[in-house]
Amino acid sequence: MIETVYLSIVIAPLLGALIAGLLHRQVGRRGAQWAALLGVGLSCVLSFYVLYRFVFLDQPDFNGNVYTWMAVDGYGFYVGFLVDHLTALMIAVVTFVSLMVHIYTIAYMADDPGYQRFFSYIALFTFSMLMLVMANNFLQLFFGWEAVGLVSYLLIGFWYKRPTAIAANLKAFIVNRVGDFGFLLGIAAVLAYFGTLSYAEVFAGAPIVAGETMEIIPGRPSGVITVICLLLFVGAMAKSAQIPLHVWLPDSMEGPTPISALIHAATMVTAGIFMVARMSPLFEFSETARVVVLVIGAMTASFMGLVGIVQNDIKRVIAYSTISQLGYMTVALGASAYAGAIFHLVTHAFFKALLFLAAGSVIIALHHEQDMRKMGGLRKLMPVTYWTFLIGALALIGFPGLSGYFSKDAIIEAAHLSNQHYSNAVYWTILSSVFVTALYTFRMVFMTFHGEPRMDDKILSHVRESPAVITVPLLMLAILSVIVGAIVAGPLLFERWFGDSIFVLAQNDVLTQMGLGWHGPLAFVLHAIRNPAFYFMLAGVFTAWVFYIWKPELPGVIAKRLSLFYRILVNKYGFDELYQNVIVRGSVGLGRFAWRYGDQALIDDGLVNGAARVVKQASASVRRIQTGYLFQYAFAMILGLVALLSVFVVWQVYGV
Repeated sequence: MIETVYLSIVIAPLLGALIAGLLHRQVGRRGAQWAALLGVGLSCVLSFYVLYRFVFLDQPDFNGNVYTWMAVDGYGFYVGFLVDHLTALMIAVVTFVSLMVHIYTIAYMADDPGYQRFFSYIALFTFSMLMLVMANNFLQLFFGWEAVGLVSYLLIGFWYKRPTAIAANLKAFIVNRVGDFGFLLGIAAVLAYFGTLSYAEVFAGAPIVAGETMEIIPGRPSGVITVICLLLFVGAMAKSAQIPLHVWLPDSMEGPTPISALIHAATMVTAGIFMVARMSPLFEFSETARVVVLVIGAMTASFMGLVGIVQNDIKRVIAYSTISQLGYMTVALGASAYAGAIFHLVTHAFFKALLFLAAGSVIIALHHEQDMRKMGGLRKLMPVTYWTFLIGALALIGFPGLSGYFSKDAIIEAAHLSNQHYSNAVYWTILSSVFVTALYTFRMVFMTFHGEPRMDDKILSHVRESPAVITVPLLMLAILSVIVGAIVAGPLLFERWFGDSIFVLAQNDVLTQMGLGWHGPLAFVLHAIRNPAFYFMLAGVFTAWVFYIWKPELPGVIAKRLSLFYRILVNKYGFDELYQNVIVRGSVGLGRFAWRYGDQALIDDGLVNGAARVVKQASASVRRIQTGYLFQYAFAMILGLVALLSVFVVWQVYGV
């Protein structure tokens, strides 16, 4: 019975995607819409049923194979499910956010000619993420990993007639291929050293393999587990947009807003965070790998938050916010606070989906205008959108009592208590990022909803609140952004609700140390007044108010005085230019060199045409002795006979 439920959770969105995509002409717009909606809706209901059983009925973990793909030389490759507490929580989050996005899409994409295609893609996106999350082996994990990458490529470039959309989806695809190369090498190393791709067998063998080494560089042994973890993390860096493989995520805003919400909140970018948490039995045996994860996460949280301050596109501000928040989650993973990372993933899914969908509501009202410099004064014209957006913003900055407060503060404290190398520097880095987060978030709030309207009168006259099909998902996500943190903070962080789903060595268990001071959500909220993060947050909001409400001329003055720093942020630290000039142009130059000197000079002119020239010249030489005169042929035969006789005589006389 329960196995059928697990299979139905995955199959339902796939069936909806196939009907909407392959039978779009037969079923029409409404048929495609309802096929995808009902498929994801059924998956959501069943996912919450599974979560209910794990929370209230002590449902045992399930680990089984449902299909044998192939068996080669003793190795079995299967489609199978691992459903435990971690999986149950993830599938509930993925399907719920996806369902909200599906409902929202009905209004947002109503006039788009690709209506059915879009519903097919987003349902397929949900199926791909569910396959990834529910996998019980590395092969199926890789299938889901690649599937979400493929569908994200299709969705980012959904408006394929726009050159910017095509450039963005190619960028996302190529950057993720770089990460996937490392990820695939990591899986290959797992198979080579463990002899299996099954999670259960690999995790059971981790303590044994932890003592083995390999030599990638001759004479420099490296721990097998360390190499595997670092290679797997390269894949996570691309999927979850960590420096330096983050460059694709801001450009993914070229896709429609609903898919921006889905990518940033519940699929694609959360895959890397989930994968590392799932691989905790491996990462716990490699301190080096965890230090790398910790430092990369802190750099991403800090540097990408600063870039968000100078963005004027409302969706790009939220995009850089996502990268920064993923950095927080990565810090938690590096600090062995895997449960804290998943907790922030869950709360972030709700308030980030809320922010994107509310931003989409604004964009629709302003006839697809995304520049915040052309907004303002929308607070009274769009009250539901404003208040829900404000709730999402407060949750994002970690305002006490809202969901983001519990999860973000847990990560900051975990970094503070961690015994990892550089943990103190990481703590102060992400603590200062709280100020930056509050600054760019409320810059966005004030520029969009407060002050005087900056759009033209024609657009202003048509601005009104969005219909219920948009505002209802906003309200539901807003409610969850308020209450989820307080409800689940205790069980997820301090009561070991994840059980064996997450493995942490006793000496690395920072959440247990934090749990000694846990006295319930209310006490945690009241603790804010003794928490430096609270004052960093208030300082960020106050600075945004000064700059964009009280003294709006100040940002321009500061930008001129700090022009070098401002240009660095506007240019996003030059990552795009570096990749374009070094990697892209370097690859093109290398290709041209190979074409000119390899293909043309060596192969065409040297081997192919060269062989032809040799044959031609040899033929011309031979042709000169083919005269047709008998006496010349007889003379040649006599010369040959003399040569043979000379050889025979020498051999007889000298024995040579």
